[in-house]
Amino acid sequence: MARVIVMGAGVSGHTAATFAKKWLGKKHEVIVVTPNSQWNWIPSNIWVGVGGMTKEDVVFPLAPVYQKAGIDFRQAKAVSINPNGKTGSDAPFITIEYTGQDKVGQTEELTYDYLINATGPKLNFDATPGLGDGKGGIGANTVSVCTADHAVHANEELKKVFEKAKGGERQKIVIGTGHGMCTCQGAAFEYIFNVEHEANRAGVRRNVDIHWISNESFLGDFGIGGLHMKRGGYAASSRLFAESIYSERGIPWTIGAHVNKVEEGKLHYELLDGSMDEMAFDFAMLIPPFVGVGLKAYDKDGSDITAQIFAPNGFMKVDADYSGKAYEEWKASDWPRTYQNPDFANMFACGIAFAPPHAISKPMKSPNGTPIFPTPPRTGMPAGIIGKAVAHSICNLINKGSEAHLHEASMAEMGAACVASAGAGLTNGTAAALTVFPVVPDFDKYPGLGRDLDYTFGEVGLAGHWIKRILHTLFIYKAKLNPGWTLIPE
Repeated sequence: MARVIVMGAGVSGHTAATFAKKWLGKKHEVIVVTPNSQWNWIPSNIWVGVGGMTKEDVVFPLAPVYQKAGIDFRQAKAVSINPNGKTGSDAPFITIEYTGQDKVGQTEELTYDYLINATGPKLNFDATPGLGDGKGGIGANTVSVCTADHAVHANEELKKVFEKAKGGERQKIVIGTGHGMCTCQGAAFEYIFNVEHEANRAGVRRNVDIHWISNESFLGDFGIGGLHMKRGGYAASSRLFAESIYSERGIPWTIGAHVNKVEEGKLHYELLDGSMDEMAFDFAMLIPPFVGVGLKAYDKDGSDITAQIFAPNGFMKVDADYSGKAYEEWKASDWPRTYQNPDFANMFACGIAFAPPHAISKPMKSPNGTPIFPTPPRTGMPAGIIGKAVAHSICNLINKGSEAHLHEASMAEMGAACVASAGAGLTNGTAAALTVFPVVPDFDKYPGLGRDLDYTFGEVGLAGHWIKRILHTLFIYKAKLNPGWTLIPE
């Protein structure tokens, strides 16, 4: 019997674990280790953050789902990996620390035959003074929609702002990224337009100033260097697409910004030109930068080999080119295909947990040497596709041996669809529906724009809103492993 351990139960980890168990059956063991007791459909947190959904609408308990599937569930956080075993035993293992199941604080060593790192990111609020609390959590100066609980709190604070606006007190809302190296501009993009939509619906928009601040060098970069889409027979840039939406909603923007300090009611930032400025606010939702969760790795003799397995940002190295090429020299082929660790063939990483080989957006620095540009996104549709491919590879290795075919899911050969809500409503909701192919541009295959315009397009409208709402229902249905769940694509 082979044992597969999946560290993390987000979109990628949950996908990998459930497909692995389905394909392996009772002959082999699948264990999921995650510190959370509930699964969260993160794309809908933005609706929780404006009161359009409750926390219960976007989460469900994992234990019953895994029990039904025959998956061993451990509510714990992975602490370290010993890929060569330890003195007296060659069996590789991970060390976990329980966060639930009446074992809080207890540690345990779990041996494995195959390991999937799907831990996702650590929300590095403390990278910006005042954005964090100095203890790894969010500070008191801003709100977040990164977790369901954060989104509940964000909605509570937003209600207070709207009440003041109703009383005639002018309010300033700032939404965007809270550091020069953030990713996930998409979540902030959705949130700002939902806040603007709800301000209109509450009748307080005239008393609410809403401002966007981001590390993007241009609107519509989204961490993928922007894109061009076919519209009316010509290629329109995502910059034009995004600027039109912001202008139409009356939302000014500050871009190329590194928020370097947050105080009560005020944020400080540096621009790409090196200048410093500050901005007052009554309500701010700023996405933090992401880093790895802090897993350590040890050799058989106890020596630290973390740097061998993980990149400096804490994400796991896979079959990518980490040689440090100049931005102008990188190729689409530098990106990973199988997500297998180069030194340990029984370890894989998927979703945000794998280390990207380089930025997709052009790296930029201010004259002061401060890096200010988005880091690559690996969430949503790509995360699910990669998780499924990794599960398929491991099943092949177990069933057919070490020479078995590994499945590939390169982001440079993968298309992705994104439906970004711009306000919910039965008849007046809107969303920006975008497709991009491939996610990582390939300028050799598609000279000039790096992408295939036949499969890259975008529209804004009510239909997009209903697509997003339907996807919410479908993906929660799928994640609960309800009948026919395998028929719903990633």
